[in-house]
Parts: sequence; C-alpha cells; structure tokens
Amino acid sequence: MPRSLVPPAFFVERVTTRCIKCGVCVRQCGFSVHAQAEPYGEVVSTEENCVGCQRCVVFCPTRALRIMENVHSVRQHPNWTAGVIHDIQKQAETGGIILGSMGCDKDYPIYFDRLALNASQVTNPAIDPLREPMEVRTYLGSKAPRVEVKRSGVTFRLQKPMPIGIKLETPIMFAAMSFGSISKNVCEALAKAATELGTLFNTGEGGYHADLRKYAANSIVQVASGRFGVDKEYLEVARVIEIKMGQGAKPGIGGHLPGEKMTWEVARTRMIPKGTDAISPAPHHDIYSIEDLKQLIDTLKEVTDYKKPISVKVAAVHNVAAIASGIARAGADIITIDGMKGGTGAAPKVVRNEIGIPIEVAIAAVDQRLREEGIRDEVSLVASGGIRCSADVLKAICLGADAVYIGTAALVALGCHLCGKCYTGKCSWGIATQDEYLSRRVNPELGVKRLVNLVNAWTLEIKEVIGAMGINAIESLRGNRLHLRGIGLNEVELKVLGVKPAGESM
Repeated sequence: MPRSLVPPAFFVERVTTRCIKCGVCVRQCGFSVHAQAEPYGEVVSTEENCVGCQRCVVFCPTRALRIMENVHSVRQHPNWTAGVIHDIQKQAETGGIILGSMGCDKDYPIYFDRLALNASQVTNPAIDPLREPMEVRTYLGSKAPRVEVKRSGVTFRLQKPMPIGIKLETPIMFAAMSFGSISKNVCEALAKAATELGTLFNTGEGGYHADLRKYAANSIVQVASGRFGVDKEYLEVARVIEIKMGQGAKPGIGGHLPGEKMTWEVARTRMIPKGTDAISPAPHHDIYSIEDLKQLIDTLKEVTDYKKPISVKVAAVHNVAAIASGIARAGADIITIDGMKGGTGAAPKVVRNEIGIPIEVAIAAVDQRLREEGIRDEVSLVASGGIRCSADVLKAICLGADAVYIGTAALVALGCHLCGKCYTGKCSWGIATQDEYLSRRVNPELGVKRLVNLVNAWTLEIKEVIGAMGINAIESLRGNRLHLRGIGLNEVELKVLGVKPAGESM
C-alpha cells in the first residue's frame, strides 16, 4: 500500500516514568490508538488513528499521557493553507467526499460575540432577581390576535377556542438528535432531563424508541423525508410534531445513517432492515411547493385531532425570510431556523462549511419579515445552531426568537470533546455510537444531573441579566432589539441584524 502523504493530526506523548502499563488507555480508546501485547506489557500508540478526543488523557490514573495537535509546518501561503493541502492529499488518496461532524469550523464572524446587551440604571431601575419574581416561562404556538368572549349572566365564555400553546418553564430545549446518531443512553438522559426541567427534547428523524415513550409529554417528534418510525401512535404520543425540511449543518442535502450503526434496536425503531443504510433524501417527495407543505401540515393536524402544534424546521439560507413567511401562511404553529453552525453526526465538509448563513442574521431577518407582514404572532420562532451560553440565548431572543434549541452544548455537558468523528460510530465517550461497550460509558442518571445543572445554571444567569435590564419577563425581550448594540459591525451587518452601533442612544 502506498505511503500516505497525510501526517497524523495529533501527537501522542507518553511519559514512561509515569506509565504503569495498566492498559486503561487501551480500553478507553474507541479508535484503537493504544495497544498492549500482553497484560502489563509495553503500551504502544498508533498516532495515525488518534482523533484528539482526550478520553485516554482524562482516565489515565497517573497522568502519563498528553495528546497534542500536530501543527506541521508548511510553507506559509494565504491561499494554500495547511488545511487545504491536507484535504487535497486526503481526497487524492481516497477518491471520496471528506466528511465532518459537529458544526462549521471555519473562522466566520460569531455575531453573538459582537452584540452587547443593555442594562438599566436610574429612570428604569434594575430588578433584583433574588427578591423579585422573574418570569422565564414562555409559550410556543400561534397566539390569538384577540380574545372574544360572550357574557352569560355573571360568567364569560370564549366564543372561539384558543390556539394550542406549549408551556416551557425555560426558553431552552434540547435539539433534534436521533437514536442511531447518538446512543440510547444519551437519548434517555435528554428525555428525562427535559421532563425534570419542564421543557422539550426532540427525537430527531430516527423514530421513537419504545422505552422512551414514558417521556412523551415532553417530546417533539420529527417527520422527515425518510419517514423513519412514523406511524399513528408515534404522532399521537408526542407533544409537538416537527416537519424536518432541512438542517443548518447540511442545507439542501438529506440525512444518512450508515448501516454499520444500524443495530437491530435502531432498525426496529426506524422500521427498516438491520444493517441497511438509512437515507433521508433531500426533498420530501410529496412536497414541492408551499401548497404541498400546507397539505402535510393539515394532514398531521387532522390525524391528531388538531390537538398538537405543528413545527417546520428549515436551514438558515439566503432567502430564509421569504421561506418562513410561506411556512407561517401554510398553517405552521412553530418555525425552527437552524443556523450554519448547527451540529451534525455526518455531513460533507464542503456543505457543512460553505452553505447557509449564521443563525443571528437568519432569525433577525425572519422576525422582521413576519412583523412587516403582520403575521408575527401567528407563529413562534425557535433559533438553533451554535447556541453556546446563556448570553447567546438572550441575544437570540432579542433578535426575535421565542426559544432556542441546544444540541452540541448538551453533548459537551455529557462529555463530548468535539473530536468531529461522530460519523465513524467509534465515539470513545459513548455518545455518538451504537457499540454496546462504548455506549455504556454514558450513565443516563448522571447525564440527567449534568444536563439539568447546565440548563438551570443558564436559566439563573438569564434571570440575573434580564433583571439588570429592568425586565421581569422573558417574553418582554422577544424581538426587542433596542436592548442590543453592535460592536465592530459594519453598516450593512447592523441593518440586517436591526441593531444600532454601541454608543448610540435609544
């Protein structure tokens, strides 16, 4: 076999004076980096296999290991960078598409980091969240333009039924991650944490495992182009039904779960044969227009007796505002916009990094378009893709979102180190794998505690910040861009985001 021209991405450094040859690194690595010929024998490392997940470093009892990025020297060239050269050499050797996991890793501007929040001082005093009630509860679904009541004696009755609303105790939900792309233990941790927090988790397009349906009151189920796991019961048990048209990490292409991850349990849940590739084509073959989408929305509402809100998830692309307007008029109750920094289990690197727009500009554009058309209250907006902290949540809401999804942040809370090799199914942390030995590394009960701690901590921070802004309810912040100021943004960026530059008064 010809020698590879692609150098290892990481160095494995072992301090031999500390290594006790216990073999922990051998057992912990899912990528066969470390090997030991016999118990307590010499441990050797194959650096070409290392993905930098740091599992062996964390669990080494004597701290004998270091994993360092191999920043190999190439002649500096602004156009032909080391990354470009690496990709060319890799494709010359394999003849295939380069895959990537997690979100876009290009150095695009992160607009959340260039937006500053407001604070109150004298005329509008701040509120102390320790002594004053702070409302972070929000509702998803269309809002009634007016409440019409009829008086009968001393009682009042609604003349028209109110739209179905979903109550969230915090504006943070767990994003769509399917059973198959992540392990069952991770799915269970997300489901139980959502139940404890009074929020929702999304099953993704991989069906709904029977063991998790006890958490159905806090679930969102997806209807994707592959229709995996979709039947009448699947739709009836969910709290919300989401039609997945696209996702931020791979706009315009479909989903793909390789047959290697298609265990009998995943296959049964998805209702397809074991060992086969699960492919969701890019288009729904019954949706080629807004009218077709409306027909599916109406069908889903009818089959569930109009008791469940219908959400539509789309990727953040250049004409997303016009798309969202059509979706709202088609009868959707919720629109999820997924930005280009959204995570994924597997996507062609060129699609993940080069297609789509950031969630900050997308959600601002959609909110503004719906307001201009007078239909903003007919639909809720959910922002997804690249939400990293409580400040990002607040800024997304100021830009127009009702709530946000977190996916990558939730996986990081469970131990993910963003090595970007989810598509291999060898995740050493037991998250993006169906390997029974590896997936046992995620204890669902401990995972629930970590997820609940994360969301509770963010929620407390949200209360602190909105109190500092002189606001006592998160819904008062929705689309209120006067509470944002741009730092280091040009005129066009400020206009698209709908914010003023720092230093400019109200």
